[in-house]
Amino acid sequence: MNFHTGYGRFAAAVNSLLIAILWLSAANAQTTPMKLAILGDSLAAGYGVSPAQAMPARLEAALKKAGRNVTVINHGVSGDTTAGGLQRIDWMLADKPDIVMVELGANDALRATDPAVTEKNLDAIITKLKEAGVTVWLAGMLAPRNYGPEYAKQFDGLYQRLADKHGVPLYAFFLDGVAQDPALNQGDGIHPNPAGVDVIVERILPFVTKNLDDHASSVRRPARP
Repeated sequence: MNFHTGYGRFAAAVNSLLIAILWLSAANAQTTPMKLAILGDSLAAGYGVSPAQAMPARLEAALKKAGRNVTVINHGVSGDTTAGGLQRIDWMLADKPDIVMVELGANDALRATDPAVTEKNLDAIITKLKEAGVTVWLAGMLAPRNYGPEYAKQFDGLYQRLADKHGVPLYAFFLDGVAQDPALNQGDGIHPNPAGVDVIVERILPFVTKNLDDHASSVRRPARP
């Protein structure tokens, strides 16, 4: 056998094997069941829309359409604050989520809660979830501008500070593309209508899929001795 011909066949076989392994790994990442819980307020709970139109249900549908085997659990409570969310962690963990997206703070801002208090509560939530071995994602919120620039600066910045401190992924603004658009909100101008929910899901989906892949990779990666 010609050496070069034999080597070429061997290299091609190895290359095909590597492609097959990579393909199987990718397929496994797509089909491995995961649970994603949304710890949130009325924006997650689906105030004013049906359960099937709420953000967690619409996100799950979008993920399944993309071939992702992810159950999205709605742990949104209308009117909840960061203090309330902190009290609900054990109840939420009973569902054994792999990942928790923390979507809280809007009601703190509407009540003009001291941003330092909101930050302290979210810090405790993230810490407790990480101690439970759960992957944490953080969804940011923006303060109403009628409280003045200093309040807005302190509140808006707390999400990035927490993401940096804990090394968790941050989706900068949960209502991106929806806030202050009358066509995408209910009559109160605060809560998204079904069309608004779909925009939220469309905007946040790339963030979710990227971090699902990162989570799957971290789970498959062997621990260092």
